[in-house]
Amino acid sequence: MLKILFPYIKLYQYYFLRILLGMLMVITALAASIFLLSLSGWFLSATAFVGFAGLYTFNYMLPAAGVRGAAILRTVARYFDRLVNHDTTFRILAFLRTRAFKHLLPLNAVQIQRFEKAELLNTFIADIDNLDHLYLRLFAPIIGSLCITFFIYFAVSYFDHNIALVITLFLLVTILTLPIIFYYAGRTLGEQIAEQKSLYRQKLVSYMQGQAELTLFNAKHSFRQSLTDIESHWLKLQTKQSTLLSLSNAIIVMIVGVMTQIIIWLVADGISNYDQPIIALLIFIGLSSTEILSPIPSAFLFLGQVLSSAKRMNNLLSLSPVINFGELSNTDNDQQCEITFKSINFSYPNQPLIILKDINFQIKNGEHVALIGQTGCGKSTLLNLITRTWQPTNGTIMLNQIDISQFSEPALRNMMSVVPQVIHIFNDTLRNNLLIGNQYANDAQLISVLKKVELDKLLSTEQGLNLWLGESGRTLSGGERRRIGIARALLHNAPLILLDEPTESLDNQTEQQILSIIKENYADKTLIMITHRLIHQALFDCTYLLENNTIKKINN
Repeated sequence: MLKILFPYIKLYQYYFLRILLGMLMVITALAASIFLLSLSGWFLSATAFVGFAGLYTFNYMLPAAGVRGAAILRTVARYFDRLVNHDTTFRILAFLRTRAFKHLLPLNAVQIQRFEKAELLNTFIADIDNLDHLYLRLFAPIIGSLCITFFIYFAVSYFDHNIALVITLFLLVTILTLPIIFYYAGRTLGEQIAEQKSLYRQKLVSYMQGQAELTLFNAKHSFRQSLTDIESHWLKLQTKQSTLLSLSNAIIVMIVGVMTQIIIWLVADGISNYDQPIIALLIFIGLSSTEILSPIPSAFLFLGQVLSSAKRMNNLLSLSPVINFGELSNTDNDQQCEITFKSINFSYPNQPLIILKDINFQIKNGEHVALIGQTGCGKSTLLNLITRTWQPTNGTIMLNQIDISQFSEPALRNMMSVVPQVIHIFNDTLRNNLLIGNQYANDAQLISVLKKVELDKLLSTEQGLNLWLGESGRTLSGGERRRIGIARALLHNAPLILLDEPTESLDNQTEQQILSIIKENYADKTLIMITHRLIHQALFDCTYLLENNTIKKINN
């Protein structure tokens, strides 16, 4: 358990002063609560025993001031307890989210795709949120309770050492045993609740995103029923957890009741030694122990959820980048691009099937090349090797006579523009969707590139570049999406252009328009385009056919 949680416990060292202040507030609030209840019990008892006889001799003001002071102190301490501890927790969670996101950035797309839909979202939101229990529900209550226990021992020892030992023994045994009991009782439940929560979130995202397909195939009801089943099971698990929580509270009430009975018995045995208000004081100190014990079992009851979330976070943070980039930041001819493939072999990890075998060819600077072949023959894999999404099993790819592995990631990205088969349009403005290609481009450049790709009609609206795109804005046709992808590549202005079937699924007219845009705007670039259409060959300087894991040049 500690091995799983240690990476997160270690983070507390960076917030030591804040945590120390928060613990001080927790201890102060607990001490004020116990003092308030004990003093109030003593005050009421003393007042009752004094009666009318001590109306003018009994000091009402001092204990009354003590009660009011304790009440105010408890309120202030609890306020700053929430303020300081929650602020510290939010800072830790923010640090964790930033750290997790930074860890994701070097991973390639294939590593990220191993996660289920919405699984990463659940990790970033729900799992990291669950880790706040580690401090707020676990360490703070336990440490605060132990400190107050010893405070009670020294306070009660002033009146009776035996009663002090009884209270301390009951509190320590409860604090040390109940957490273990309820941790094992609730561990499996907590893990199952965390898993069901993650599964429900994933299914719900799939349900929302797949509305069109579910409607077309009349599968909405069955999919919604599966969501309902997951939710019902999740609620049943939460009900069981609530039952355990109620049981823990009942056990604490029973323990405090037994402890109070023993205190009464000890006090009765030596009743001649105590003033009657002092007897009430000791009894009320015992009763106030509920304030100390109540958070303890629930802290460990939820520990199963914390551990489950921590395991998922550890699995994410344990991933290391498959691709390691070099340190070469620029070259003398970074506006030119010549690519050489030398004895390239490739097969996917843990799979015996060979995708590419002994690939040798060269693409000269400014040359336009078409890659053709059947589906699954390795065309997209070849582009992924150039972008370093994957690493060749054997062989070397040279970029301007330099091993591609020597380039830093920013340098490599600056040398190439990729137009994928599926163009993602973000729920954002037209301007921000274009700035993905070049974040420093001004409005004049954006307008110019829109005219080049024949999308200037989007500027005819009142919003102009502020036109909202995506699911909640203006929808784009397949051809318009491809044009957005080409516009991003034009803004990037890299010497190497990689196109993955940019005209797939388009009608003939739109296809010819896209090809004309590509030919006109990329005339001086090195260009590699994947296509299935042999009629496109006339647009290229040469065509390569991928077949039987090898490549060969064919005449146009």
